Amino acid sequence: MFTRNLLAAAGILAASMATAQTEVPFALDWKFEGPSAPYFAAIDNGHFEAEGLSVTIEAGSGSVQTIPKIATGAFPIGFGDINSVIKFLDQNPGAPVTAVMMVYDKPPFAIVGRKSLGVSEPKDLEGKILGAPPPDGAWAQWPVFVGETGIDASTVTVEPVGFPTREPMLAEGNVAAITGFSFSSVVNLKRLGVEADDISNILMADHGLQLYGNAILVNTDWAAENGDTVEAFLRAVAKGWQDVIADPAAGIESLLERNPAADAALETERLQMAIDQNVVTDYVKANGMGGIDAARMEAAIAQLGQTYEFQGTPDASLYFTDAYLPDGGFALN
Repeated sequence: MFTRNLLAAAGILAASMATAQTEVPFALDWKFEGPSAPYFAAIDNGHFEAEGLSVTIEAGSGSVQTIPKIATGAFPIGFGDINSVIKFLDQNPGAPVTAVMMVYDKPPFAIVGRKSLGVSEPKDLEGKILGAPPPDGAWAQWPVFVGETGIDASTVTVEPVGFPTREPMLAEGNVAAITGFSFSSVVNLKRLGVEADDISNILMADHGLQLYGNAILVNTDWAAENGDTVEAFLRAVAKGWQDVIADPAAGIESLLERNPAADAALETERLQMAIDQNVVTDYVKANGMGGIDAARMEAAIAQLGQTYEFQGTPDASLYFTDAYLPDGGFALN
């Protein structure tokens, strides 16, 4: 009898602990690829569970689609491009969405070319054909990139391309360069058989672009009532990034459990590129992960205004808050 009672009590306790887990659906901006590994690592390594959270992750098809999911409350939290958030809030004043943790301190916007086709640096684009998907985030920054680098844009032939055909067109030599996320286009080209030594990865952030990149986003109405949950979520995410920075291969194992068709070597490379180029920047090393520099944000908004006509007056306080971050951000070592 005592044993049965003890087992029953243990079962009740286990059930109670299970129901105590707060369910949090999380919307990604893109498919399950290398850079999403930290979020799966945070699940598999118990970081979300330790914070009392039960997190499910949904793939996305771009920040433009992810942001409305959060603003409407379909998802309380997600991951997307802060520049798209700025435009969304300008077009939808008062929408309940903002960024709470910067992840890509340096955006992955890039011009990716082939050296064998004559593109190694920005000025090489003159006289060449550039493939650019019209909705592409990197293409949106082309005018700023042109202004910062002094490219004569009138000599560049821009060929509108689709996302699925972008890298194949470059691999086949139909265009000399493309716009895109660096870690997406470079790795995709390698998958198509283009030699690494033939690929030029021209990061816009290395040529005057001040913009930030992707961040953790929240529905502000939900966050106002669930501040502790937001803080817990961000702590677990930071630990997931710490894990994959320390051991990228293990992080990719978590990814492969959700996307068995992925190529482990290529996705490890994609993740490492995101870590080295976008996440662990000099600013993050000095100031911790998650926060932003106010002066740079103002400069970024002004730069965004070169390619986007604001309907209202931009207000940096609407686009990012550090209210849910620890002082000094998250250390990544």
